[in-house]
Amino acid sequence: MSVILTTVQDTVTTLAQVGNPTPEAPPLADKIMLFVRYATWFAILSGILSIIYAGGRFAWEKWSGSGMESPKMVAGAMIGGAVATSAGTIMNAVIGA
Repeated sequence: MSVILTTVQDTVTTLAQVGNPTPEAPPLADKIMLFVRYATWFAILSGILSIIYAGGRFAWEKWSGSGMESPKMVAGAMIGGAVATSAGTIMNAVIGA
């Protein structure tokens, strides 16, 4: 039992000496950030295109008198856009804490 306690004490002492390490960017961080920027651009573009498509379909359904499915599409596009644009803020709040 005393061997285990000694090992635990040595481990805790070693970990306590580590201190506060400074953050360092991982390898290929610039390429990862470029990919994130492209993905963000694509998410914004797809959101804009989906709202335009849903608006056109809404007008077509209104004009032709068929079933109204497009309001759900517009709402889905708006909610998806809100989640996509707030993802960075949410991640900063979670990781930054």
